[in-house]
Amino acid sequence: MSRHVFLTGPPGVGKTTLIQKVTQALKSSGIPIDGFYTEEVREGGRRTGFDVVTLSGNRGPLSRVSSNSTSRCEYRVGQYVVDLVSFERLVLPLLRNVSHGGDTERRICVIDEIGKMELFSQAFIQAVRQTLAGSGTVVLGTIPIPKGKPLDLVEEIRSRKDVKVFNVSKENRNSILQDILAAVESCRK
Repeated sequence: MSRHVFLTGPPGVGKTTLIQKVTQALKSSGIPIDGFYTEEVREGGRRTGFDVVTLSGNRGPLSRVSSNSTSRCEYRVGQYVVDLVSFERLVLPLLRNVSHGGDTERRICVIDEIGKMELFSQAFIQAVRQTLAGSGTVVLGTIPIPKGKPLDLVEEIRSRKDVKVFNVSKENRNSILQDILAAVESCRK
């Protein structure tokens, strides 16, 4: 029996777009939902980084392109420097609150995404594990496809018995929405 739903697929395939569509549909049915997604930041047609956007409308930097390599401790993924302080300030209170929702009804927590940048945060890893273990929360999240060195938490999620994983592709991304919604709905029962 699935308790959580995750989307996976190559970068740029439309995972976040699907998460946003599912979120809108659930919100409009009055289902309690909170969480965050990541959004590209573009300047003059090129991607300069990513922002964390919470469903309540707060926004902060997750990462930015960095040209100068300074000597201070930096968390880097490719050309991006990760702003761990900003990320944790936005995301950790959300995850802690969602697991303490004392509703009889299962709440939904959106976590988009659990990827390399986010996994620099040990506190985030802990909070995600607690949220997945909690009985009152259904996680709707995204994880990257396996590439290079496996990410422990991502593989842990992928192999959990209580997680349903949808593989998003260019071929199915426009037809998969109802299936994802149905899966989330059945997790709430």
